[in-house]
Amino acid sequence: MMMFAVLLSGCGQEGLSALKPMGEGAELQLRIILISLAIMLFVLIIVSVIYVYVLMKFRRKDESIPKQVEGSSTLEMIWTVVPIILLIILAVPTITTTVELAKAKEAKKEEEINVTANLYWWEFEYPEAGVVTGQELVIPVGKRVGINLTSKDVIHSFWVPALSGKTDTNPGLDNEMWLHANEPGTYYGKCAELCGPSHALMDFKVIALEQEEYDQWLADMKAKQDDNGENLVADNTNLTTGEQVYVESCLSCHGGGKVAPSLTNFGDREWLAGYLENNEDNLKEWIRDPQEKKQGALMPGFNEGQISNEELDALVDFLYEQKID
Repeated sequence: MMMFAVLLSGCGQEGLSALKPMGEGAELQLRIILISLAIMLFVLIIVSVIYVYVLMKFRRKDESIPKQVEGSSTLEMIWTVVPIILLIILAVPTITTTVELAKAKEAKKEEEINVTANLYWWEFEYPEAGVVTGQELVIPVGKRVGINLTSKDVIHSFWVPALSGKTDTNPGLDNEMWLHANEPGTYYGKCAELCGPSHALMDFKVIALEQEEYDQWLADMKAKQDDNGENLVADNTNLTTGEQVYVESCLSCHGGGKVAPSLTNFGDREWLAGYLENNEDNLKEWIRDPQEKKQGALMPGFNEGQISNEELDALVDFLYEQKID
């Protein structure tokens, strides 16, 4: 079992490990993990040494009975006081870390993002900027970002191992936490609470940008969302075929980013549906039959009677034009 556990520890995904912290929250939690491991290793070594010593010294050599130690005050003191000391060593940093990780309200004064979990995707809202995105959470580097968490359906859990621990998202209730990234990069997140048949595919990305790039990204997203939403609906007389299909079949759900993920920057995304490579073949298969790719997904499929192959080609071309980079 031990060898099996060691071999499995090598499995995993780059950027998806709590043992490689890339943010302040993950570093605090790794410190607790290491302290816990050190205490457990200390206890294991002491117990093992005593076990081997007793086994060798008191092995049966004749019919004599070793000295009995029941009621020894010294031994009673040792195995009472030592565990208390070890618990204090573990409790002090655990409490201070818990208090530090609970300072979400202070973080929200700097930057605040609302996160809503859905079956099986993530919605990210920037209330001050009026921007809503899906599947990719963009944050500024070097700053604690306050996160408000809730769910629209069942209990999920928001987890970005390289940046922080997990926090549950509950329907009708609000939780809060903060995220911090030390340097620019892409960090992988997952739902950490079994929520349905496609729970394992409920992935998302956290993209950390320098403050200037982050501000520009927010401004570009705002302008693009206004263009894709209100303008297309207000003036739909000169639309291309792809735009027309988007307005008729996609906009009602994807337009506001509240029913289905926003597609504002779909052409920039590396992944489709959270885990598929974002290419034309996967996108067409996804539109035709989302259930085949992600069981339990709420998006309906569109057959050839609803969107012809020619219209599908035009729609795919339009979606890949949705970029802000």
